[in-house]
Amino acid sequence: MKAAAIQTVSTPRVEENLATAAALLEQAARAGAELAVLPEYFCLFGQSDADKLLIAEPFGQGPLQEWLAGQARRLGLWLAGGTIPLRARGEDTEAGADARAFNALLVFSPEGRCAARYDKMHLFRFNDGQRAYDESQTLKAGLKPALFDLPSRDGHTWRVGLSVCYDLRFAELYRHYAAQGADLLLAPSAFTWVTGQAHWQTLLRARAIENLACVIAPGQGGTHENGRRTWGHSMLINAWGQVLAMQAEGAGVALAELDAAHTAACRASLPALAHRVL
Repeated sequence: MKAAAIQTVSTPRVEENLATAAALLEQAARAGAELAVLPEYFCLFGQSDADKLLIAEPFGQGPLQEWLAGQARRLGLWLAGGTIPLRARGEDTEAGADARAFNALLVFSPEGRCAARYDKMHLFRFNDGQRAYDESQTLKAGLKPALFDLPSRDGHTWRVGLSVCYDLRFAELYRHYAAQGADLLLAPSAFTWVTGQAHWQTLLRARAIENLACVIAPGQGGTHENGRRTWGHSMLINAWGQVLAMQAEGAGVALAELDAAHTAACRASLPALAHRVL
């Protein structure tokens, strides 16, 4: 199955970001991708974290969800919609500073049907004395993992586990997915330059190697108008931990063929998942 990791450098303007994403998705579809994965916050990288609350939608309706469903239908793709802010039940944009949203990864089938929803479970907090960031100020943590089945054109049905960005540091989530039969893991992200440079590829390759699963990890990759710099280096990795394709910086598409037979061979020759003790 050919898959694409879409990298963006999103702005505070939703329509501009959607136009950029649409063009990159078209590029992926023309190249034969069956699955495309957008990065975290592909729709908005605001001047402040609270900006995302102004575009939060209730699950099941809203312009961002309609756009994602429409792109999946138009291009005949499985589309994992990076993340969009979904309104927490009982909260709205009038709730002021106390309002929070879920950072949601939604997956749409080529027919435009929402096939899966995952709300980011682990919320990022960082303070090195010079830079400080706390996602829990604007986001609510998700409560459960999510998987879906993707029947590819080659006859293999991929079992896909969903995650977002900071989740990568919590290996137990991915081990749960492996125990549920996942052979493909998605991790749309917006890693900071500091943490990305230090840990991004190491974490991604570790999640692939220890679970003998393919990984698709699109990211934000550049300097944003609010002054934040994201690491990028969107990549696709096979079950042996080999990087198949990468988009280092700037907007672009990383494309690679994911080989289900190779994944099965890795699991057969090194059956580490069957050797677990704990």
